[in-house]
Amino acid sequence: MELEKAYQKITALCARREYCCSDIRAKLLKWELEAGEVEQLMQQLIQQDFINEGRYAGVYVRDKARFNKWGPTKIIWNLRQKGLSEEVIKDALATLEEDVFGSQLEQGLRQKLRLLRQDDPYKRKQALLRFGASRGFAFEEIAAVLDRLKAEGLL
Repeated sequence: MELEKAYQKITALCARREYCCSDIRAKLLKWELEAGEVEQLMQQLIQQDFINEGRYAGVYVRDKARFNKWGPTKIIWNLRQKGLSEEVIKDALATLEEDVFGSQLEQGLRQKLRLLRQDDPYKRKQALLRFGASRGFAFEEIAAVLDRLKAEGLL
């Protein structure tokens, strides 16, 4: 693909939604551009603010926390996979409200508890622990919510 055509196509993509550098670099390499051309386009896109990793991380964190109900561990892991720096990730997580993750964890565990068909309390607790961990929450946070559920007589 020609460099100018690739630039027009990639700017149209970036204008529609946020991308990180690794996503754009992978697209450009898939279009069989040379490494030098890819780096040239990347620098141009960053300078023109089509790509902004801080902005991307902020949108990613808000979307995954709000819509996917992911915890901080899973979000951090996925952002690291995309090659974002620890500072960018930390700043993005700081933009969320204080107790977003805690309320989502409790709501998710309550909903999961209603769906469980286990009679054995040990197996129910293990299922809830696995569920919380798979959503990206720390063991301590999950255990605290489970203690509250037990105190309410639900577990």
